[in-house]
Amino acid sequence: MWEWQYEGACRGKDSAIFFHPEGERGPSREARDRAAKDICARCPVIRQCAAHALAVREPYGVWGGMTEEDREAIYQRKDLHLVG
Repeated sequence: MWEWQYEGACRGKDSAIFFHPEGERGPSREARDRAAKDICARCPVIRQCAAHALAVREPYGVWGGMTEEDREAIYQRKDLHLVG
């Protein structure tokens, strides 16, 4: 079930790239998110990672090329779809 994580491009990288420190905002957060997404973009298991993050509603970090805000936007669209 979790074997896909062994193939992740993030494996062995500093987790600080994927998880922001408390209070990080603005250009520094955007740059860190961009660096994380660049790693995700060349990851062979990006789809599995993204599916996992969405399924468990991962609250923190960049997973499957998506930030917390990216995932929240997806949840909101799905919730609106269910209501309509």
